Amino acid sequence: MISRSRAAFKRLQRQIERSNACPRLVRYCLAVARTRRPLYRSQTYWGKAVPGFGDPEAELLVIGLAPAAHGGNRTGRMFTGDRSGDFLFRALYKAGFANQPSSSHRRDGLQLINCYVTAAVRWAPPGNKPTPREIRRCLPFLRRELALLPRVKVVLVLGKIAFDAYLQIARRLAVLPPRSRMPFAHGADYRLPDPLPRLVCSYHPSQHNTQTGKLTPAMFRQVLQRARWRIAEAQPVAR
Repeated sequence: MISRSRAAFKRLQRQIERSNACPRLVRYCLAVARTRRPLYRSQTYWGKAVPGFGDPEAELLVIGLAPAAHGGNRTGRMFTGDRSGDFLFRALYKAGFANQPSSSHRRDGLQLINCYVTAAVRWAPPGNKPTPREIRRCLPFLRRELALLPRVKVVLVLGKIAFDAYLQIARRLAVLPPRSRMPFAHGADYRLPDPLPRLVCSYHPSQHNTQTGKLTPAMFRQVLQRARWRIAEAQPVAR
């Protein structure tokens, strides 16, 4: 069963990598890959859409905004090689969802444990601001990843764009409360109708948010602890 799941993920990852669903973002990522940041001048940038990665049997799904221009767009792995990823993977490691506290490239040995990491948008957007149309064009990728992750008990969204994107998918699967009763807020925790998993919210671990103290390690640690509690609550009771 696991081998079939891994094969299905591999097929989806290849399709994402070959996609040109968002022409503006495709052009931008290629331009960044050509010019490169001086610090990474000797490196070959990925320069295309970035798939999610992690444990195909995951009970925790983490959804971010998009790859960073000199992070995922350089390394080819979501959150890998940028400050946001440094913050995220350190926290996942301390919470038991990763085997090491940092990740600098795709083959550095990082393995996620009971966790899968993806994003609402698959290309790095200029100024971290994808258009609504670009977000919609990326939604089928996220929808297909969700279908391949049947054991997910908790979805952790990082930021409002990820929150809104996930709810667009969720509203096609179940009747949800009106948006006025489901505002985005750090630490928000929503029990959604079956068959949807629990929804937990966090500010995005962007460099701006972490440097200004809007999101601290302690705040994010509490969110991951809540996710762990919700996963434990969802387990069947032994008889």
